Amino acid sequence: MRLVTYLFIVFLAHSSLAQPIQVGNPVRFLALGDSYTFGQGVSLQDRWPAQFATELTNLNFQVDEMRVIAQTGWTTSALQQAINQQMPIEGYNLVSLLIGVNNQFFGGSIQTYSAQFQALLEQAIALAGGNPARVFVLSIPDYAYTPFGNGNPAISAEIDAFNNANRTITAQYQVRYVDVTPISRLGLQQPELVASDNLHPSALMYRLWVEEILQYVEKELNVGETRHEKPVVFHVGNQLVINFASPAKFIISNLSGSVLLQGSLNGEQPTSVSMNPYPNGVYVLQIDDGRGNVSATKILLYN
Repeated sequence: MRLVTYLFIVFLAHSSLAQPIQVGNPVRFLALGDSYTFGQGVSLQDRWPAQFATELTNLNFQVDEMRVIAQTGWTTSALQQAINQQMPIEGYNLVSLLIGVNNQFFGGSIQTYSAQFQALLEQAIALAGGNPARVFVLSIPDYAYTPFGNGNPAISAEIDAFNNANRTITAQYQVRYVDVTPISRLGLQQPELVASDNLHPSALMYRLWVEEILQYVEKELNVGETRHEKPVVFHVGNQLVINFASPAKFIISNLSGSVLLQGSLNGEQPTSVSMNPYPNGVYVLQIDDGRGNVSATKILLYN
């Protein structure tokens, strides 16, 4: 099987998958985490929160503030302590949370992690004005797929266990869960995705994370505004399943812009497209509803 099956996530955390990330204008963004949010191994402008803020600006959002509370080596308890020390923290309308790799690395228990992660998520929601739609959680990357991790399957198994815990809690609070772990597992196959320290993501991997996050971003609407439809896309075996609420045309291309597949969606039933002939990598799905609305979604193929 060439594609990881995402269908189980749809049933496990349906409410979380259905929840977009509501981004208000102007944007006041607070990013909470550890080395992956701090951006260990890359320049300031290349860490993912900075790239995300840049992309929001490119989408015509006004980014008034971006604040990062994160450090290399932090566990859930260290992050909680840092937040408490910097209180009061207020005025933010978008908050991200990515934490847990050091809990795993230092041998922490799933039970302790789950309780502390839940408390941090509740605090993130509070810091976002009490609105879960203004919060998103990123999964813990898998550092086994780096030269440092050397493909150790025990690391991957533990990372999966911690992610199962944070995914379940995130779904309970109806917060968007952004799964970047599959992207991190391209690190040994594509060395350019790993920073020069042989452990942390490179600027290129962080860019892929940002593209994944942007799939779920929606502008908070003012009175009288309307929202365009977005496709729902998931993998089952080697099939890409596309669900769109109205008739439309789709195009799948590679990152160079070469068209690989195209077809029609009837707006009534999901459309299944075989991706079996194509190698691992990142592809682009475009949906054109014929009313001047075109959406683009990144597709990640991996073993």
